[in-house]
Amino acid sequence: MTTPSLEQRWESVPATAALDRVYDASLLAAEVNALREQTWKVQRSVGQDGVYGGAAIDWTILSLRSAGGDPARTDPGGAGPVDHADTPHLDRSPELAKVLRDIPTTLLAVRLMALGPGVEVKEHRDAKCGLPWGMTRLHIPVITNPGSFVVIEGRDYHWDAGRLWFGDFNRLHYVRNDGEEARIHLVLDCLVSPELLDLFPSEFRDALPERDVLVTRPNLPSPPVTRCRFRMPARFVEWSEEEPVAAIDELVDAEVVPGDDGPVLHVDGKPTFGLVHVGDDEFRFTGWSEERTVKLANGHVRCRTRLGERMSETVCLTELA
Repeated sequence: MTTPSLEQRWESVPATAALDRVYDASLLAAEVNALREQTWKVQRSVGQDGVYGGAAIDWTILSLRSAGGDPARTDPGGAGPVDHADTPHLDRSPELAKVLRDIPTTLLAVRLMALGPGVEVKEHRDAKCGLPWGMTRLHIPVITNPGSFVVIEGRDYHWDAGRLWFGDFNRLHYVRNDGEEARIHLVLDCLVSPELLDLFPSEFRDALPERDVLVTRPNLPSPPVTRCRFRMPARFVEWSEEEPVAAIDELVDAEVVPGDDGPVLHVDGKPTFGLVHVGDDEFRFTGWSEERTVKLANGHVRCRTRLGERMSETVCLTELA
């Protein structure tokens, strides 16, 4: 969970914002209605232990971007060995693809999320989904009705179709559809970039505690990487956890292995995280923000975690593999 001081600093920040992007909802709805002929699957969640769960309510997903481009994945993905990629569903959706190209940042998962009539999702928080972690989840309502609401901290919000909306889903929230037809939103998981922040209204940006916003640097070509081994804190692998599970002194075997698509971080002998170069020999995990990075240097690796501009690191001595 977030720290009390972080929560206090964000109390004055609006829970939602209409961003500076509006699209033709009728064109998007026409494509979405055509896609309803495809098989939509139940909403699932994901964490460091893999994909789990499955909504027991009428809450279904069609993935346009997913981990590895797998159309069967309805979870948002996360840090892992493969990057997010377009699914075949996007190939038949030129208007939706145009919207994705118009969002000025790196996109992770992009899903069409359908909530059936009379359905309410249980109140929850989306862990590490917020500007302090360099991540945000944006919505574009495509097919909606007056009874469709996003409820954040007990307040109802109805979002207009075709507009790009931000919601602070790190806060307690749920969605509810009191209407008589399914509501379908295009939901985009994004890394935070300066260009994306520019889409927020000025009053929202003025309220932001700037030190609590983590901006992810653009991807850069990977420099040559030397294969090396080291012992790494087990907690560093726990990318999805807000509270540590492993003991503070527990270590795991780690190895950086060069690859054709960039280096890969192996943990206990298994390829666990792709590494994306963001500059100065520092790499974020594939499918994740700079909340978690490794910085490679001669003789050591710096394992870094961030919350906004605050950074902590552990230096791990290496040996050549």
